[in-house]
Amino acid sequence: MTKITDLSISRRALLAAGATGAAVLAMPSVLRAQDRTLKVGAYGGYFKDSFDKNVFPEFTKATGIAVESVAEPTGEAWLVQLQQAATAGEAPADVSMISQTSMLKGQATELWAPLDPAKIKNIDGLIPAFVNKYPDGRIAGIGAVAWYVTLVSNTDVYKEAPTSWAFLWDASNADKLGLMALVSNSFLLEVTAKTFFGGTNALDTEEGILKAFDKLAELKGNVRLWYRDEAQFEQALKSGEIPMGQYYHDVTGLAIADGFHVRSTFPKEGGILDSGCWALSKASKKVEEAHLFIDFMSQPSIQALVTRKVGTAPTVKRSLTDLTDAEFAAASSEIDPIIPRYDMQVEKADWLNEKWTELIVG
Repeated sequence: MTKITDLSISRRALLAAGATGAAVLAMPSVLRAQDRTLKVGAYGGYFKDSFDKNVFPEFTKATGIAVESVAEPTGEAWLVQLQQAATAGEAPADVSMISQTSMLKGQATELWAPLDPAKIKNIDGLIPAFVNKYPDGRIAGIGAVAWYVTLVSNTDVYKEAPTSWAFLWDASNADKLGLMALVSNSFLLEVTAKTFFGGTNALDTEEGILKAFDKLAELKGNVRLWYRDEAQFEQALKSGEIPMGQYYHDVTGLAIADGFHVRSTFPKEGGILDSGCWALSKASKKVEEAHLFIDFMSQPSIQALVTRKVGTAPTVKRSLTDLTDAEFAAASSEIDPIIPRYDMQVEKADWLNEKWTELIVG
């Protein structure tokens, strides 16, 4: 069990004391603590619902700070909203869960208020890759959760699990695949580079990127659906209509738990490891509360709680958590992952989108 100070016990003790002088004096301080609030942006739907039910209440118990959660859209729409609001000195959310690509774009406009590592005592337990920094070393964001995109398949159609991303190119898969529709969220260039060209450093040059595009174009005949709507592919995968593709490991696990005949496989080249950071808007006035929140969320016990209840991978070192092998495997993998080339995705965004349309989905 997570060890958290339970403020409700203090309240019960105060109430039991009756109208004593101590109770009368103490109660206003409790109420003042409970009046503190923090707006937190999290991806909507199941994801936000899980945080609202299982995680945010624990923060409130520990600190007395109420969380007002805000459903944020995926992609860059939320980044644009935060930037426009910050220009007006407003913060739709004080702290938000931000993708790595959006973190870099936000850095360009100094959107993220630098975080003070002295106020985040759990920072040393984080995997270094999950501490997002400005070029000058200031901390822009702290890893909130990580998630994997894996090779998924319908077990009625594919009796044996595939072992490599290379199987997507196999001629037997003609018109059977569902793949993500954007270069910026499918990370299929990175998959191609890791699978066929020795690693994502093959994407260091435009010549290398074009080679990856050419190889990726070879599987176009196998793709039935380039999807933007996750639910559309999920339903087709469950029914066997589109029996293989790329999808989120955690959501596939939920489908398995509901009895659907699907599997999630970490190929030998690794799953695609993506993540979101907790970042503080420069327009927020809740700097103290935000640091308390980010430090709380970085505790190994809370990271383990999030893994169990939300299904995401921890951003702290596994050895610091009490996750069992089965719990860890349900959300993560020991296979070296494919790390998206966020630098490439930001620096060459327009060119990549143009080539993606021309060579892949056009």
